[in-house]
Amino acid sequence: MKIGSPVPHDPAAAAASPLRGARAAAAPAATQSAAPAASATVEQVQVSAAAASLVAPGSGDFDAAKVAAIRTAILEGRFEIDADAIADRLIADAADMLRQRPA
Repeated sequence: MKIGSPVPHDPAAAAASPLRGARAAAAPAATQSAAPAASATVEQVQVSAAAASLVAPGSGDFDAAKVAAIRTAILEGRFEIDADAIADRLIADAADMLRQRPA
């Protein structure tokens, strides 16, 4: 993913893609020789409340205004990365994970 160069989804271009053609040529037997399913099965899945909250709209740590500000700073060349702060947080997170591991 590149910031600032969104790629619009074009189904016609995807169908004509050489990569798609290579995939289709690589496995023609798998797609053509498979027998159609006699009947569809229905399976039920239960999702915990914690998992449901992760996918709920408006939940999570996503801050659209902050993302837009960072994107603008990157595009304008003003975004600075503090490698020391990133390293410190990675080490702290790893230490926390190791402390929480069961013995």
